[in-house]
Amino acid sequence: MKILIIGGSGTIGKKVSEHFSKNHEVIIGGRKSGDVIVDIADTQSIKKMFDETGKIDAIICIAGEAKWAAFESLSEEDFYIGLRSKLMGQVNLVRVGLEYLNDGGSFTLTTGILADHPVEMTTSAAMVNGGIHSFVKAVALELQEGKRINVVSSGLVENSVEKYASYFPGHNPIPMKKVVNGYVKSVVGKGTGEIIRMYDNC
Repeated sequence: MKILIIGGSGTIGKKVSEHFSKNHEVIIGGRKSGDVIVDIADTQSIKKMFDETGKIDAIICIAGEAKWAAFESLSEEDFYIGLRSKLMGQVNLVRVGLEYLNDGGSFTLTTGILADHPVEMTTSAAMVNGGIHSFVKAVALELQEGKRINVVSSGLVENSVEKYASYFPGHNPIPMKKVVNGYVKSVVGKGTGEIIRMYDNC
């Protein structure tokens, strides 16, 4: 398969890219570096990227940002960071990418545990994650030519414990291998409209 991985150089993206590179052609997309440059918050940038890659068998997005801060300090513009980037960025990847995805191909989006188990300082991020889950379940009903879409939702990844552990008291770190398998299930499996949760109930 020819697989495009946006955010393929990040903490999770690098491991996902390494896995798929063993048996498939992998194209890395990133905002500052990669085989192709893309800012998912900019629709024209998305279109330019796809013009460069041509037809794709699987599109994986492990990118997008949202503001983490106390609710009372969040401005309207702070909320738009996540809405433009992580939410509409991924929605637009699907909207624009449909033209470039081969029949029988798949989209895999990324969210996180906050959609189900939010913690303090994450109102914006949790809202965005929940919106993506609803989008995936709904749009899966309308995709044609055997095209599929899923979303991988991970808990606190073991490689990020040092940076984020204070936000997630009592949460069990998720092994990176388990997270990678979520993307394998989405890309290689046959499911669609699935929220692939890679975390323990907490």
